[in-house]
Amino acid sequence: MDLISPIESHFRLLGPQKSALRKLGISTVEDLLYHFPVRYGDTAESRNIASLRKGDEAVVYGKISRLKTSKGFRTKIAMADGVVVDDTGSIKCVWFNQPYLAKMIPDEALVRVEGKVSERKKDGELYLSNPKIERVDKLPTAVGDSLFGSDGGIHTLYPVYPESRGITSNWFYHAIQKAFKSGILDALEDPLPPEILERYSLPTLRTALVWMHAPQKDADAHAARKRFAFEEVFFIQLERQRERREWKKNPAFVIEPKPEVIERFVSRFPFPLTSAQSKAISDVLDDFKKGNAMARLLEGDVGSGKTAVAAATAHAAIMTRPRGQDYGSLQVAYMAPTEILAAQHFESFIQYFEHTGISIGLITGSGCRKFPSKVNPRGWTDISRTQLLKWVGNGEIPILIGTHALIQKSVKFKNLAYAIVDEQHRFGTAQRQKLVRKDEIHPHLLSMTATPIPRTLALTIYGDLDITLLDQMPHGRKPIVTEIVLKTKRDEMYEKVRRELRLGRQAYVICPRIDEPDPAKEMAVLAKSVKEEAKRLQDSVFKEYEIGILHSKMKDAEKERVMAEFKKGSIHILVATSVVEVGVNVPNATVILIEGAERFGLSQLHQLRGRVVRSNHQAYCFVYAETQSQKTIDRLKALTTAKNGFELAEFDLKFRGAGELYGKRQWGISDVGMEAIKNIKMVEAARTEAVRIVESDGSLANLPLLRAKLDERKSQRIHFE
Repeated sequence: MDLISPIESHFRLLGPQKSALRKLGISTVEDLLYHFPVRYGDTAESRNIASLRKGDEAVVYGKISRLKTSKGFRTKIAMADGVVVDDTGSIKCVWFNQPYLAKMIPDEALVRVEGKVSERKKDGELYLSNPKIERVDKLPTAVGDSLFGSDGGIHTLYPVYPESRGITSNWFYHAIQKAFKSGILDALEDPLPPEILERYSLPTLRTALVWMHAPQKDADAHAARKRFAFEEVFFIQLERQRERREWKKNPAFVIEPKPEVIERFVSRFPFPLTSAQSKAISDVLDDFKKGNAMARLLEGDVGSGKTAVAAATAHAAIMTRPRGQDYGSLQVAYMAPTEILAAQHFESFIQYFEHTGISIGLITGSGCRKFPSKVNPRGWTDISRTQLLKWVGNGEIPILIGTHALIQKSVKFKNLAYAIVDEQHRFGTAQRQKLVRKDEIHPHLLSMTATPIPRTLALTIYGDLDITLLDQMPHGRKPIVTEIVLKTKRDEMYEKVRRELRLGRQAYVICPRIDEPDPAKEMAVLAKSVKEEAKRLQDSVFKEYEIGILHSKMKDAEKERVMAEFKKGSIHILVATSVVEVGVNVPNATVILIEGAERFGLSQLHQLRGRVVRSNHQAYCFVYAETQSQKTIDRLKALTTAKNGFELAEFDLKFRGAGELYGKRQWGISDVGMEAIKNIKMVEAARTEAVRIVESDGSLANLPLLRAKLDERKSQRIHFE
């Protein structure tokens, strides 16, 4: 059995099983071995068959007979069934979509069977549905006796695997045992260097796989998970540190403005800088001086002033002459994830730079703009894409703001020195290369995010970046008042919203859905939709106010029109999906109501309420959950006690679970890897080892197994993308 061979070449798979394996991302034998249990059951205690009742989760021992395959009378589902007998009675076992079991276990074999007791409707007969089954050497002499020990050869813990429709945990158990028996473990080479295994008391790859899938005791399973958690974070760190090393080699423009130039620019801001903002600007300017490309992440809570830092450092760049020239200026690219946000940053930069006479361009899929306009020196004008690209190409426009349109081949800068990426999107290596000049002078890179990220996760996924935190709010900002709304208090909440509207303020109402769900889907009907909620509020709650809607399916021009109306106050209440989560800035909006709050993570809820922390007016956030269980209310209460988004992220990590917090799809980390994110010592150890290896052997020439594993991970990621 070969590690990379297709799984179907070794196992007889039914159609539903093939589909389920594809859904789980399992296509090779190696994928199968790395499909780890989510938990372990304990088989040390057993029940006699006569004591079983409907709904019991039970382990029984006995002799199995009358094994056969069949198909369901109506469903035509392939099945296997048999009867287990002990001294007290017998019970039927039925396996759906697993007919192969009838051929794997011989008649009259001694077995351990574990599963849920179900009852047939037509005659009340009890049976075990899809139970886990394995052969044993002997039966217990009394109920509760342990079969397990040095003489039994059977483990007391059994793995429970993630399932999907059409495939069961039991199938995974037998398939992995078959793989083990093929001798595949003897062919494995451990990519982790022996000294790392020894330093952190980690089992070898072969031992860890055995302990993961067939542990003798809890300590075995724990040690195996520790090894694979460390391994995954270590390889991510190794990739990031190699990327960091290569990026730092790149030559970049030396930017060293006079201190008084920066001081004069920021002195015109409509607010004093916080000490955190001053430090962030200083960090960036220090990197600018080094002559090698900067790669820095600016993490700041919603409303902490990241755009001001971007403006001050952009000004430093464009006040610098290109190398070897006493004319012209360096250029800045500022990329945002949406057209709404790009247009918003364009407007913000106009306010910061309007006194300087510096030209600013905007490029999105919908069109191009330039500031200042010849007709109106204090405003902008629409221009053709061709004209904008010409002015960017010859250096006449020093600052270009846009969406991903910025990195299209047609966009060519003359002297791009600084690239800023906002809100959750950061350049990968391939995207960075698209901004590099032909003479290979690289831009300095500043990535900014308002997404609260636990420190351990930031150290891992942003391991190639230096990190600066904006952990202060601008002077004069009042803490937001957050209230968890109970069902009996909805009318009272509406009166509080109306009170703000009467003061001339505006409000957001956030709904989880755009349209009404299909009534046939039972759980879906609990979630409010933007369209229906806007209609209901207009008809029966806020008749005297203008209500608008905003969601992701609207055309960009329509989104922009609605946001413009909301900004100027023509729309009093904006009913929207979480599309407003990313950076939307309307200072007059001071209240936000979030419907279906249980459907959002705490970090996302925190970002949503950040939409109303944009001025020195008192802001309010009302959080309403359709499912008002005590567990839900307790989790949401963290919003009322946490001081900032970083504290909330740590709360989510600790109490909600790393796998639920961000998910492997977003970060490319498995559930086992995410477990490591809870352990700061493990993350720091993995980072230390990765840095040490890259500094001493950046090409990994002396560690071919490590290099091969990294290449494999890279190819898998490219294939996935």
